[in-house]
Parts: sequence; structure tokens; C-alpha cells
Amino acid sequence: MSLARGIVATLVVSLVASSLARVDAGRAVPARKVAKTRPKPPAPEICEPRKFRIILDVGHTSESQGATSARNDVEFGFNLHLARLVGERLKSAGFAATRVLVTEGKARASLLKRVGTANAAHADFFLSIHHDSVPDKMLEPWEFEGAKSYFSDRFGGHSLFVSERNPHFGTSLAFARLLGRELKDRGLQYASQYTLPLMGRYRHQLLDKDVGIYRYDGLVVLSQTNSAAVLLEAGSIINRDEEMAMNSPRRQELIATAVTAAMREFCERR
Repeated sequence: MSLARGIVATLVVSLVASSLARVDAGRAVPARKVAKTRPKPPAPEICEPRKFRIILDVGHTSESQGATSARNDVEFGFNLHLARLVGERLKSAGFAATRVLVTEGKARASLLKRVGTANAAHADFFLSIHHDSVPDKMLEPWEFEGAKSYFSDRFGGHSLFVSERNPHFGTSLAFARLLGRELKDRGLQYASQYTLPLMGRYRHQLLDKDVGIYRYDGLVVLSQTNSAAVLLEAGSIINRDEEMAMNSPRRQELIATAVTAAMREFCERR
């Protein structure tokens, strides 16, 4: 009798084990299917210099010319000349798809045009080139070549701006740091006044105190472009000494080579 019970018990154990194995196998199949159909992570973007579409935005327009320098020259002329030089140096470095963007029209309308053009062109990077001034309350009168003008020698230097509203804020900040480092290594100082209360509505948060990167969320050309975007204030043209430097081929070449070196390293890291 005990022998019969033992045989029965053995059969029961075998059947249960077989049944569990079938259940486990049945569960494993869908798991394998899920693993096979899981989407692959996107491959890292590769930067090929000759295909990398860089937009060099010339700040302001012939109708809305921006700041006036200490010697009564308009910012738009400074911006156009430097952007063209930067474009030449980038193309010589292999960035063949670089485009210098000159926009027409009044201030606000031209900003939207710039963004629309860059987005339609599927730009990979947008660099807006400007030259700096100060709020009107900080200006002092003087006379240059018989004409009344204004200056402020209190502050000088370049600055870099990025927007956290840009869809590629991290990438924008990464390039700004590279460019800031290149400018610093060439002996240039950044403008420090943007953190001061006296700047009023032009006051901005300093994101990188080593190389002078500021946050400017509301700027249209930074916040509404689909690509990474940085705005460079190349130097102060309301500071009389710095205006002379910004007009010199040496300083212009220094900034153009700094931009090119930063873009080359930026591209290599992608």
C-alpha cells in the first residue's frame, strides 16, 4: 500500500514540475519578444564639418542699426564686418555650409525673420554676432571730429548669452564655454557689469564666472531657434579704447580664430 502511495506521489511531483516548466516557458516567450521589439536608443549625432550648417547672424539691420559707437559709427557695420570674417575663417577650416545671414527690416520684425530663416534652413548651429554698449543713463557726452557724441569708458569686454528656453540649451552652453575659453586664452576679458543692479532691465544671471556666459531667456534669436544658439557681444564700441581695438584687423582676426577653434572642438566632441 505504501509502495503504491509512493508511486502516486512521484507521478504528482513530476506532473507539477512539468506544468510549472511549461508556464515559465510560456512567460519567457513574450519577454523575449518585448526585448526584441524594444526601440534602440538614438545614435549620437555626428558632426561632419562640411555638412554642419552654421548660421552667422549679423546683429541688427541697415534700417535698425543697433548701438552707436563713441565715434558715431553704427553697430550694424561692426557686426557685418566681423561676421563676414568669421564666415571666411570657418569655411577655410572646412565648415563649407556656413552662411552669413543679413536681415532687412525693423527691429522686432527682423528678429522673427532671422529665426524663421534659420529654422527653415535646418541650421545645426546659430551664432548671433553683436557689439556692446551700455544703458543710456551711463553715457557721458563728448565731441569727436566736431560732432557731439557719447561714450562710457567704465566698462568693456565681450560677453556670451544663452537661453534656457532654447530646445538645445545644454549644447548651447557647451559651445559658449568653448568659445569663452578660447577668448580668455587669447588674453581677452569678459564684460562683468551685467550682474550689477545699475544695469536695470539689462541685468542678467551669470552662468559661468570663469568665461563670462550670461542667461538671457527672453531673447528671440536664442529662445525660438530650433538649433543650439549663442549670442556673442564681441566687445564694447561705446568704450573709446575698446572701439579702436574692435576696429583693428588684429582684434577682428583674434575673435574670428577663437570662434573657429571653438567650433572645431565643438564639432569633434559631438
